[in-house]
Amino acid sequence: MAERVRFVDQEVERVISTHSRDQWHRREMELGKWAKLTKQRRRDKQTVWLGNAELDAELLPAYMYFKRAGIQTEYSCAGVSPLDEPEDHSLYAYITFISSEQAKSFVEFAMERMRHRLLVTYEPSRNRYDLSSFFIGHNRRFCTLMNHYAKEFCINTIR
Repeated sequence: MAERVRFVDQEVERVISTHSRDQWHRREMELGKWAKLTKQRRRDKQTVWLGNAELDAELLPAYMYFKRAGIQTEYSCAGVSPLDEPEDHSLYAYITFISSEQAKSFVEFAMERMRHRLLVTYEPSRNRYDLSSFFIGHNRRFCTLMNHYAKEFCINTIR
């Protein structure tokens, strides 16, 4: 499918992952259903401190591997609690990387393995990649896969 371009705060954000028209349609339908649901808290958001940054506990293993691989993260949200800022941050789990050769390598590695489960955008003006779960409600799976592939990437690239 052709590359999608979205304008965000006067900046161009390019979708670089590949998804079919049916997958985009499914995503839009899930969003509509999610918007109508009553959001019930299952548990509080789990966070840990790494240095002087507070991070989502579900993504801590991935952070450790990204750090070892020299990949700098900027923002993230595991988004696994439905009421953790439900309008803005619970729809999709995500991680933002500052662009670098190592980050680009991981992005390509992750897209190859996670395929349709992963939405990847690139913002040239901010020089960063955003990786997120493509479908609503797949946040825990995104975290599990991100932890797994961060470990695999780190093992394969740092010897």
